[in-house]
Amino acid sequence: MIHQHGTRPYEWVGSLSERRAQLSPDRVGLVDTDTGTEYTYAELDRRANRTARLLRELGVGTGDRVAAVSRNRPAMVDLYFATGKRGAVLAPLSHRLAPPELAAMLDDIEPSALVVEAPFEADLRAALTDDEYTGEVPPLVGLPADSDAGDPTGGTFADGDPIGDRAWARYTDARPADDSPVETVEVALDDPHLFLHTGGSTGLPKEVVQTHGGVAWNAFNTVFSWGLRPDDVTPMVFPMFHTGGWNVLTIPLFHLGGTVLISRDFDPSAVLDLVETRGCSVLVAVPAVLRFMIEDDDWATTDLTSIRLAKSGGGPCRDSTIEAWAERGVDLSQGYGLTECGPNNFAMPADFDREKTASIGTPGLYVDARVVDDEGAELPADEVGELELASPHAGDGYWDNHAETAEVFGSEAETDAWVSTGDLARVDEEGYYYIEGRKKNMFVSGGENVYPPEVENVLAGHPGVEEVIVVPVDDETWGQVGKAVVQGDDSLTLDALQSFAEGRIADFKLPRHLAFVAEMPTSGPSKIDREAIEAEFGD
Repeated sequence: MIHQHGTRPYEWVGSLSERRAQLSPDRVGLVDTDTGTEYTYAELDRRANRTARLLRELGVGTGDRVAAVSRNRPAMVDLYFATGKRGAVLAPLSHRLAPPELAAMLDDIEPSALVVEAPFEADLRAALTDDEYTGEVPPLVGLPADSDAGDPTGGTFADGDPIGDRAWARYTDARPADDSPVETVEVALDDPHLFLHTGGSTGLPKEVVQTHGGVAWNAFNTVFSWGLRPDDVTPMVFPMFHTGGWNVLTIPLFHLGGTVLISRDFDPSAVLDLVETRGCSVLVAVPAVLRFMIEDDDWATTDLTSIRLAKSGGGPCRDSTIEAWAERGVDLSQGYGLTECGPNNFAMPADFDREKTASIGTPGLYVDARVVDDEGAELPADEVGELELASPHAGDGYWDNHAETAEVFGSEAETDAWVSTGDLARVDEEGYYYIEGRKKNMFVSGGENVYPPEVENVLAGHPGVEEVIVVPVDDETWGQVGKAVVQGDDSLTLDALQSFAEGRIADFKLPRHLAFVAEMPTSGPSKIDREAIEAEFGD
């Protein structure tokens, strides 16, 4: 239903760019550091109006999904604001995934439009023609290469090369010129606005449904719990297919009128330069990124005095990294979150004791946390159990996956359901939480979830592999990586195994180590004893 302004309550839902532009039209909200282009909030809203008109022309309506495969570009921000205006859902997909993985995700999402950046056109073409994809090809919009950013041409959509009977529309040409205010669609706080994908217990993709209300609550919680300010500036080093790319800092700062700096790819030297030249005040990154910055040649000479808040997330941060930042005068603390919960759930109190740096802090302003045993009973201080969270910014469940939604988020009948994180934790007497491990068979590599059964299924297809188990081992760069423990031809090399798996799974899932066993240990009839293998070959 289309409404004129002023005809309904909660008109602000889905209208963030318009409201922010009214409050601070001339403040810079976004900087494309690859091209040097700055966008004020007034300009961002006008861009969003053009994109909303494009979505309308493509037939995108309330509740429809708009899938996007792209690096961090201004068009991704256009799509976020525009889908809000249209009452549609933005579903950014990882450009790191192999075509069969993308095919499965597109088949699940059933997008009404698909936006693709030039370098990934070939992968999307392969995905849409893969056996895993059973739907129709949606309207296709191509983000052309940006010559100012030094991008290669990449895709062929610039020449109109179709997929099936669908021709490509160029984003820069297809958007209507009219950037005046658009009529907005009625949207409620509990309507979805983002699908952000995470893994499953077998590695199959799941889309976490995040509502307009949940996204807003996460922004409020982040702003108040972390003490963000309207004049804050941050380099966005998370990809925009990740919850970190949106909910960690981008949307919270858009609520405040802060400034977000984006680039196509991460380069530690470039980020250090941005910190100094742009006076960045907030930095949140995965441990590997923080370590790459430490190891960069410019680390010792970069002025870091503008950084007021620095946090690590996406996995445990090593003491050596925390100490290196401390030596440069930056108090780096560890955060914690997951796509299913927002993700900003904990904060370090002001002037926290440095002895607490191993912890993830205390629950945020609008978050409840507890540690429970296998029966769901809350445990006393310093006992390890599963971490559960409850907050108004928890996800609304998994898209079209009722069984796993009930397991993680609770059933629809439970009005006070806690989200089961799958992480083992403890809380000390002072209320600081510590992550002790993972309850489920999964590990984090460079901020990305890796599920061994998915990797094992691919590796088992190699003719030299009779059986394989993947276990996590510590890695100085990525936190953890996989080690493939193989029963089979012991002349098989790691390079050969990686080459076999390339293109079938994402690169970050490839094993980085290889070991052999004469026979897999078992804990029962034909059941491999995974714990015994991990105890022998893991860290």
